[in-house]
Amino acid sequence: MNPKNIIISRTDSIGDVVLTLPMCGIIKAHFPQAKIHFLGRGYTQSIIERCEHVDQYINWDAMKEKSPAVQIAILQETKADALIHVFPRKEVLWLGKRAGIPIRIATGRRLNTITKCNKLVFFTRKGSPLHEAQLNLKLLRPIGIDNEYSLKELETYYGFNRIDENAQKKVNDFLKGFSNDKKKVVLHPLSKGSAAEWSLQNYQKLTELLPKDEFEIFITGTKEEGERIKTQSPILGQHVHDVTGKFSLAELIEFINNCDSLVAASTGPLHIASALGKKAIGLYSPKRPIHPGRWAPVGKDTHVLVAPAHPLKGEKLAIAPEEVAQVLLSF
Repeated sequence: MNPKNIIISRTDSIGDVVLTLPMCGIIKAHFPQAKIHFLGRGYTQSIIERCEHVDQYINWDAMKEKSPAVQIAILQETKADALIHVFPRKEVLWLGKRAGIPIRIATGRRLNTITKCNKLVFFTRKGSPLHEAQLNLKLLRPIGIDNEYSLKELETYYGFNRIDENAQKKVNDFLKGFSNDKKKVVLHPLSKGSAAEWSLQNYQKLTELLPKDEFEIFITGTKEEGERIKTQSPILGQHVHDVTGKFSLAELIEFINNCDSLVAASTGPLHIASALGKKAIGLYSPKRPIHPGRWAPVGKDTHVLVAPAHPLKGEKLAIAPEEVAQVLLSF
């Protein structure tokens, strides 16, 4: 098979999309002339468009507001040979079949995929020892790609290299007020409930363990997350800077790219940092399927710290701030 146009559908969150980007790089390595069309959510657009392997971004949030006929036409306009449902959304499954895309690929463990797709791949994510990024690649078998890749190999396939010049300018202007002699560390404390979190008090303790004459520390998150941090337990210090709500996603990517390291639970910004090749320090629960074996950051300088047990309701990850500080002080 020599596909000319391939749609990858992953209409979920930032971290999931980042871990799907190596799939795009591998497709391009096997089929250099193929065009990759990535169907994703509106808020992940900056992630998708930064990937040099993606030829067209399709905004699912905008597309789903159209009539079914227009939605089908949008897919048909790609002239896709194959549609890969990495995240099988029932509406997209239906559209792919109605659009007459010749090869429609998904896992074979859901009724909707069995009735809407003609190339089924049978595997389980929940109980697998493989990483999410490796599991995604199993969906490439029907187009003739059946190679196995280590996580070390996968980090070379991100293609996370396109620059948003407007975002770059804003970040560069912001950073003019900070010394280049100090290491810049991003702390991203909250996860919107998508991961087991570390306590705000531990983030505060971590800032106290990092010398102010060596580090500049930036607290990131949405505006709402920033208000929550200020209300519940503000993270303060002479070398601590609150930039919550300051950046768009494109700007946040550029900001992380201009910093040295990032500390977070299993969140989108952690995976962004790893894709950019930054020192990405992930704080994890050992519980399956949210453990690092499935969701660790994939990159050239990643570090994972795992709590001894999954936190009980109302509790946070039991990882000592000194452990995190030791990683940050080691470079």
